[in-house]
Amino acid sequence: MRSGVLLLGATTIALVANSAANAADLKPEVKLPPAVWNWSGGYIGGHVGGGYGRTSFSNPYGPSIYGGVVDTPVFLAGGQIGYNWQRNGWVFGVGLDASGAVSDGTNTCFAASGFIVNANCKVSPNVFATGTGRVGYAFGALGRTLAYLKGGLAWQNNRGDVVNNFEGSGQQEKTHFDYGRIGGIIGLGVEQALSPAWSVKAEYDYLHFGGPSVATPPTVQDPPFAILPANTTNLSSNYHVGKIGLNYHFGADPWAVQWPDAPLYAKAPVSAPPIAYGAGWSFEGGSRLWLSRGRFQWDHSAVPYGRLEDPRILESRLTYHGLDGLSGELFGRLDSPWGAFLKSTVGTGRFNKGTQNDEDWSLGRSLSYVNTISGQANGRFTYYTADAGYDFLRGANYKVGGFFGWAYYEQSSDTTGCVQIANPLATCLPPGDDRIVGSQNTQWNAPRVGLSAETMLTERWRLSTDVAYLPWTDFKGRDNHLLRPTTTFAEQRGNGGGGVQVEGVLSYFITKNISVGVGGRYWAMWTKRTGSDTACSNRGCFDNLSGFAKYSMERWGTFFQASYRFD
Repeated sequence: MRSGVLLLGATTIALVANSAANAADLKPEVKLPPAVWNWSGGYIGGHVGGGYGRTSFSNPYGPSIYGGVVDTPVFLAGGQIGYNWQRNGWVFGVGLDASGAVSDGTNTCFAASGFIVNANCKVSPNVFATGTGRVGYAFGALGRTLAYLKGGLAWQNNRGDVVNNFEGSGQQEKTHFDYGRIGGIIGLGVEQALSPAWSVKAEYDYLHFGGPSVATPPTVQDPPFAILPANTTNLSSNYHVGKIGLNYHFGADPWAVQWPDAPLYAKAPVSAPPIAYGAGWSFEGGSRLWLSRGRFQWDHSAVPYGRLEDPRILESRLTYHGLDGLSGELFGRLDSPWGAFLKSTVGTGRFNKGTQNDEDWSLGRSLSYVNTISGQANGRFTYYTADAGYDFLRGANYKVGGFFGWAYYEQSSDTTGCVQIANPLATCLPPGDDRIVGSQNTQWNAPRVGLSAETMLTERWRLSTDVAYLPWTDFKGRDNHLLRPTTTFAEQRGNGGGGVQVEGVLSYFITKNISVGVGGRYWAMWTKRTGSDTACSNRGCFDNLSGFAKYSMERWGTFFQASYRFD
């Protein structure tokens, strides 16, 4: 597999070298007839986006030895309205937007000691709203590209649960929170006027919310045995979100999808700069190197599958994080004369870094909480996406369309070593003993539906963005435990849930056919808690030990690409 990654990397480097050799083929630029665009006026539009958040829980029992922060993937969709004023090249504006969100995240909280039963904290923000001002500058010969900064107030509605993990006996304690909170937002973006009526924007936003205090349930300490009374925890949240937005500008003909001074499509003369899209068939393909970090989490409930008790009560959790890897991939997009398109990405990679935390609750007296830390080795991951779509807005230098398709992701790795970090009464392997103690394989399948936008910001620079929502996921995996007298493994299944995949790339055309670029990508998928895992050994599986389970994954990072376009 490593040779495959190196081959794709060599392909990328070769395309970049070839593009540099052909740069001299470019001819002097030809200017379009002047028709300078003015951004002044009102607009209304919609957006889709995605990213991730982190919600921190303060610990009422002392400094945390682990956890305390819940990672929360977020997909959002909504609308915006605003007004711009332009003075020379400077553009000033105000705007309001609101988004509904689909999100999911859980993690350990209040882990102050191996002798205290800590909690499982769940976070699920569902609404965001912002009121912002922005300042930008319109550039390009026709002033149709706007780069801007924005800032202002934000509001979120956040809800979730704090549920004590398995205590061994008795009724588990839990609390619920559901609150609205005002915070702040800063962001930056690029907006491109496609026609007098329409513009498309790509935007990054950072949102921060402080507080509030929410109730925590009483819990158990042992030893010495005691009931720790109910308390409070302070929450704070941060979100990093990428968006694609489409705006209609008041007073313009909404059916006019081109400028009065330019045809819908045109064949450029040899002396013209690269034109993004022609009227006939076209194909663009290339290769990428993706530097990424991964995460996988398996929550195993203390409740047997099919029982009515709360499945959020955990008996065990395995978290794999810091899975830094390098992958090579091929990508391509085929466009038809009628606006229909096909696009796909396929890649494979490796990693030999990362950490696994294996948490267990109430294994016996004085073992209220244990947490072992292990390394990761021999990691591999493979993925592809395949989509079909239609560009409902398109012209000589832009296209905006919707698509539906499929996503696949598979990952496997070996677990090495085993050191206890929470409870001194529990032991594992001595430090330095890095034998393989387990392995994990995961496979994800999901349909995806989304929005894709590409536009030429200038004569050479192109911005491409892609946001997909995964309305349902199917997961299967296998966890192997080797550090036991009898080798055991868990057959893992889950479905439902959801996910989000966000991607953006800025490309530079060195010749009219060859481009190089840099981009970023964030992928996340999760299942509902109604999944299951079944304990097995070399003597067979034990269905009576099947329990509720929940699974989630993330992978994000930066990629470098080179591509060639055939018109």
